[in-house]
Amino acid sequence: MKHHLQHPIFQVISELADKIDQETYVIGGFVRDLILNRPSPDIDVVTIGSGIQLAEMVAKKLGPNIQVSVFKNYGTAMLKYQSLEVEFVGARKESYNEDSRNPIVEDGTLEEDQNRRDFTINALAICLNSKRFGELIDPFGGIQDIENKILRTPLEPGITFSDDPLRMMRALRFATQLGFTIEEKTLEAIALNKKRIHIISKERIGEELNKIILSSKPSVGFKLLDKTGLLEIIFPELHRMKGREEVNGIGHKDNFFHTLEVLDRIAPNTNNLWLRWSALLHDIAKPVTKKYSPQLGWTFHSHNFVGAKMVPALFKKMKFPLNEKMKYVQKIVELHMRPIVLSEEEVTDSAIRRLLFEAGDDIDDLMTLCEADITSKNQEKVKKYYSNFQLVRQKLKDLEEKDHIRNFQPPVTGETIMEIYGLSPCREVGLIKNAIKDAILDGIIQNDHDQAFQYMLKIATEMGLTPVANQ
Repeated sequence: MKHHLQHPIFQVISELADKIDQETYVIGGFVRDLILNRPSPDIDVVTIGSGIQLAEMVAKKLGPNIQVSVFKNYGTAMLKYQSLEVEFVGARKESYNEDSRNPIVEDGTLEEDQNRRDFTINALAICLNSKRFGELIDPFGGIQDIENKILRTPLEPGITFSDDPLRMMRALRFATQLGFTIEEKTLEAIALNKKRIHIISKERIGEELNKIILSSKPSVGFKLLDKTGLLEIIFPELHRMKGREEVNGIGHKDNFFHTLEVLDRIAPNTNNLWLRWSALLHDIAKPVTKKYSPQLGWTFHSHNFVGAKMVPALFKKMKFPLNEKMKYVQKIVELHMRPIVLSEEEVTDSAIRRLLFEAGDDIDDLMTLCEADITSKNQEKVKKYYSNFQLVRQKLKDLEEKDHIRNFQPPVTGETIMEIYGLSPCREVGLIKNAIKDAILDGIIQNDHDQAFQYMLKIATEMGLTPVANQ
């Protein structure tokens, strides 16, 4: 079976591989994606001999500006050409130690190289040598598995996962991204080897989680994480959200499945990884704030504030960035109830101004999350919420145009207040600034310097302060 490799780089590699008489193949994800008609910018080339030597020859042929990055320890070399990243490696066989996913590597044949691949669909190779150019080598029935949308390991799954437990996360991620089913025996092997995930770095696990979150239907991956027992190990906070409790016949919804529904619902509307994380974490504090009262039924008071406080520890544990991305997730989690409350009540301009002031540039993202959060089975209720949300969105737009509240700074600064009243930084300065801010947000005065200045004089007089110049 011949496969058409269109990019001219394959002709260059073919010509040079022939020149040094080295069997050479393109292998792995690129071949899989070629068959699936998915774009793939990463090309893995495996050669029976020195990958580094072949890479250097290819770079030279492609032009003087092509740089080769050599990783001597791994016997690999990489070059970038146009929009492609091409990695060259000598065929390898591997053996593993119990406590590390880093293998002991020796030179091997193509067959041994294919044996060490994680899944049959990633073990496909296409020959690049001119006599057999385009010939597909498929020792494990990978083509059949692609047609049947099945994910399974080339060798015994228990060995595959025990050797490199990151492959368990990759299995769930590929199943989510490609819409494939994991073969039963392979899935059972993940559940049996789940504890081996402890030897994998948090960064690697986080990368796989991010890929699951960024897929078109992320719930698939999280349900598989739960089914295999990995979720409880790598993300116990999310696992705790599972289940429903009943008291006097009154239950609450399963917050785990609700969260996954929200994540799936937000996916078509944003590719912002951190907004999707906000969707996953928006109710993360519900298990710790859950209470039952005979008058109110189930309550989750302040779960948004408690959830926002949980974000830094979660990010730290998962080795995620502790910068403005974390602060963004905190802010969205903390504010996610506000538009919902506004849509349930008669909305005052003042409440809308306050929301605009606190959300700033993230107001649109916040509204996107809140709309995804409407998951009631009652269609009438959903319709009502949606139309109320449109009113909130319209009011936000109108007030923003009129008052320019988003990210505004009160028009009279603390420095001005201190100068006029001869004060050093103190409580009074903060009180006056806050009073001006509140007056603008409550619509008592416009967001305008002269009105704010007059208001400052009024408040300061009420506080018994006198301008220095008049003393």
